[in-house]
Amino acid sequence: MPENLLLSIVIPAYNEGKTIHLILDKVKETILTHNISKEIIIVNDYSTDNTEEAIMDYMKKNAELNIAYYKHEVNKGKGAALHTGIEKAKGNYLIIQDADLEYDPDEYNILLAPVLKGDADVVYGSRFIGGKPHRVLFFWHTIGNKVLTFLSNMFTNLNLTDMETCYKLFKTEIIQGIKLKEKRFGFEPEVTAKMSRIPNIRVYEVGISYYGRTFADGKKIGWKDGFRAIYCILKYNIFSR
Repeated sequence: MPENLLLSIVIPAYNEGKTIHLILDKVKETILTHNISKEIIIVNDYSTDNTEEAIMDYMKKNAELNIAYYKHEVNKGKGAALHTGIEKAKGNYLIIQDADLEYDPDEYNILLAPVLKGDADVVYGSRFIGGKPHRVLFFWHTIGNKVLTFLSNMFTNLNLTDMETCYKLFKTEIIQGIKLKEKRFGFEPEVTAKMSRIPNIRVYEVGISYYGRTFADGKKIGWKDGFRAIYCILKYNIFSR
């Protein structure tokens, strides 16, 4: 295994001023296997709250951390923030981390394991397999996720259980080689469709925990995004291959 490996952690942020420091603390405290270093890439998608001030304050107090900060001058969407972060990444591997507290950075090593063993090129963290803790919320939201994953699998011929998961880990050269277009919540079905067509791609899935938020807590995705996801599944698997 090569020495001096680097994991790029891409964090899109929109109006996460209340929690951004908490997730950054969790990322900071996470010790990666094999002495892998961390590169934290925060992309502020033109937040209208105190997100920028919270990030600047955190960076000042934690100058020893490898944090790169980028800001969109207009609100473009989560997908666009991810495009920016992916483009700027310098790591051997890249993982997506939401700025809220729904996913636990302590589990990065679970996603890294299949890649470090030489078995995988891409690893998805599934909220629907394994024995990790899951907050019990939103029956119809869960059904919607499973329907979207089923439709995606029909076209990609993958047997994922959670296509819509935030935790996706890639070899950086792979994700940077995919031309992505979706600027909002269509990122998940688009990247899954395009990734699945890479010759000899090795995709793994591991169980992760999920500490879901309610809409009162700041959850942003809604039923309209579900219809957009269906459109993207059809678009990127059939009409725009």
